[in-house]
Amino acid sequence: MTIKVLILILAGTIPHEIGHLPSLERLSLGINNLSGLIPSSIFNISTITLIDLHDNQLSGTLPANIGLGLPNLQFFFIGGNKLSGVLPKSISNASQLIRLELGQNLFSGFIPSELCALANLYRLALHQNNLTIDTSIPEVNFFSCLANLKDLSTLALSHNPLNAKLSVSFSNLSASLEFIYLGDCNMRGNIPNDIGNLSNLTLLDLAENKLSGPVPTSMGRLQNVQILDVHGNKLQGHIPDELCQLIHLNELSLYGNQLTGAIPACLGDLNAALRGLFLQSNLLTSTIPSTLWGLSDILHLNLSSNSLVGPLSEGFGNLKVVIDVDLSNNQLSGSIPSSIQSLQNLVNLSLASNNLEGPIPSSFGNLLSLVRLDLSQNNLSGMIPKSLEALSYLKYLNLSFNKLQGEIPTGGPFTNLSAQSFVSNRGLCGVSRFHVQPCKRKSDTSILKYVIPGILSAMLLVISIIWLVMLRRKKNVEATIETTYLPQPLYRRVSYQELLSATNGFNVSNLLGTGSFGSVYKGTFSDGVDVAIKVFNLETEGAFTSFDVECDMLSNIRHRNLIKVISCCNQNDFKALILNYMPNGNLEKWLYSQNYSLNMLQRLDIMINVASALEYLHHDYETPIVHCDLKPSNILLDDDMVAHVADFGIAKLLGGGDSMTQTMTLATIGYMAPGDVLLLVYVSTLYVMINVVVLKNLFYISYIAEYGTEGIVTRRGDVYSFGIVLMETFTRRKPTDEMFVGEMSLKQWVANSLFADAIVEVVDTNLLGTQKDPKFVSYNVCLSSIMRLGVACCVETPEERINMQEAVATLNKIKTEYVKEVW
Repeated sequence: MTIKVLILILAGTIPHEIGHLPSLERLSLGINNLSGLIPSSIFNISTITLIDLHDNQLSGTLPANIGLGLPNLQFFFIGGNKLSGVLPKSISNASQLIRLELGQNLFSGFIPSELCALANLYRLALHQNNLTIDTSIPEVNFFSCLANLKDLSTLALSHNPLNAKLSVSFSNLSASLEFIYLGDCNMRGNIPNDIGNLSNLTLLDLAENKLSGPVPTSMGRLQNVQILDVHGNKLQGHIPDELCQLIHLNELSLYGNQLTGAIPACLGDLNAALRGLFLQSNLLTSTIPSTLWGLSDILHLNLSSNSLVGPLSEGFGNLKVVIDVDLSNNQLSGSIPSSIQSLQNLVNLSLASNNLEGPIPSSFGNLLSLVRLDLSQNNLSGMIPKSLEALSYLKYLNLSFNKLQGEIPTGGPFTNLSAQSFVSNRGLCGVSRFHVQPCKRKSDTSILKYVIPGILSAMLLVISIIWLVMLRRKKNVEATIETTYLPQPLYRRVSYQELLSATNGFNVSNLLGTGSFGSVYKGTFSDGVDVAIKVFNLETEGAFTSFDVECDMLSNIRHRNLIKVISCCNQNDFKALILNYMPNGNLEKWLYSQNYSLNMLQRLDIMINVASALEYLHHDYETPIVHCDLKPSNILLDDDMVAHVADFGIAKLLGGGDSMTQTMTLATIGYMAPGDVLLLVYVSTLYVMINVVVLKNLFYISYIAEYGTEGIVTRRGDVYSFGIVLMETFTRRKPTDEMFVGEMSLKQWVANSLFADAIVEVVDTNLLGTQKDPKFVSYNVCLSSIMRLGVACCVETPEERINMQEAVATLNKIKTEYVKEVW
């Protein structure tokens, strides 16, 4: 029997006797379980041409004279072991070496420049060791002598702490190079322009270094390059259009840098070869070029964590074979295109943290290969398509923080999903394990039972109103009781007697709080529905006006972060608003009461909610509205800790644009913007009359002097108040705290800490943990960004303050970065 192939799985040590085979030419013991030292006698076999010991468990060091006895050695493979020590300079005496592969060991020290004497070297692999470059004498270091290796095709030095400037290396590399692996080598400096001279380069890996400067336009001359990976550096500037000339490019990885500007539209011309495009975690802006949807053969597309805007094109469906798409953490808007059903090979899709709206297309049910789907933190509405039950491979689904409603499907992949997939969609209902309200089932008969009485009640209401109007005109009764309902559809009819019953006669035990114009009570109607009832104190000056303002304002505005008014009761001697009840009280309680606490993300979410509400009032409502009295006690929290801005008693309608209206302003001291309103003459007289010795009085007088009683109101005043509330929320210090006396204020205190890089000294200590916490630095960076925003909102000159649109965008970006770092 003739043996042609013999495969042995060896263990133990290499016998010393192998070195006694004087005519041995090839020793191949790779991929076994050999351990111990390499017998030194092997390195004295002068006839040997190949030594292959790779991927074992060998340890020890290489002999200092290793190359002296190996004049014919061409292939030396010892990678994937546990060998240590320095690389002997004498290895250069093995002058016939073609492939030298020592990677994935524990070698340390300098890479000897003597390796450049191996004139026949074709492949040099020293990756995954602990090697460095001796840069003390630049003209004799390893990088400087690489020009001698005219036949070198592969240079693999990745995952070594080379600690060298990249600008030194490329100027001397041979044009024969095809593969360069220099990833994770602690390389510094710019990518040199002469990199374009490497005309035969097929792969360039410079990832995870400290490279800075621009992406060289000369890279466009690398006509044969197939993989270009420079991710995880500090590159800046635009993505050059010259990269579009790389017609053989299979993968482009530029992610994790600081690149700006737009995505080059010409990248869509690379359809013939491009299979992976990774541009995530940069500073890219503008819209996604429509040409990108022409990459019909692309497999992986990641543009996440940038500042891309605009809608998703129907051309999305042209990515016929794509497997992974991640467009999350941008500012994309519009609806999800229905053409997405064409992506039959799609496995992972993330559109999270954008501004997408409209329904989830039912065509998602056709994406049968889908394993992960993330649509969270958008403004999606409508029902969850039942067609998703067909996605049998779906393992992860996140639809949280949207405006979805209706029943959550229960079949298919939904049987294994948890409540985390549906958090903060208050309109959803379904089974109890999803932590949503149960769905109400109604038969046709039960529906008629409610519809017919409803129609009769409406008819009776119309007849009653007509009768009351006629009776009022006839008898001219002054004390007629009238209940006024807001224009929007109301879910119930409320009378004064019902309010009295709902609050146990406005019992003090039902009192939720008091304000300048009245008191707020918790009420429970006979059907179990909880409401908040704001009763106005009609003896207070301005109460009538305040009631009219709130009725007028809140009957028309619509926003998820503004308090919703159910109805209002209006009598000659009784006026009240019926509001949605907020079970978690107000922000002031959560900041200052014992047994209550808010973590970083909760505080950040609350302030994003408040900023969104003000953005709507200032910029999205048909007539701009100024709230005029923003403070923590006017920020209410619902079941899900979502914030709702309340108390519009002194809100003002601006005439349009940023025009100003002179009016009565009675905002809360500490949150008002100095210099935004006119000064009345009598204030100076009042100042003289008050005892100036009392410092707290001086504090109040300073605000009176800046505001007066009558003056000009602008949206910038709300921005100032928001800045104060933002700083208060994260410092847990009221602007009227007794520590703020003289020229020291909350704003100045925070500004001083930013200037001194001592933000930890002013923020709420509950947010920081200890410096040993691995997340401490991320907390610090996040809090510094928040405080800088607060100070920017509170600059003295109104014209220099940012607006609420900018504030919302900044907060969302801060949150995105925080979540990315911490979670």
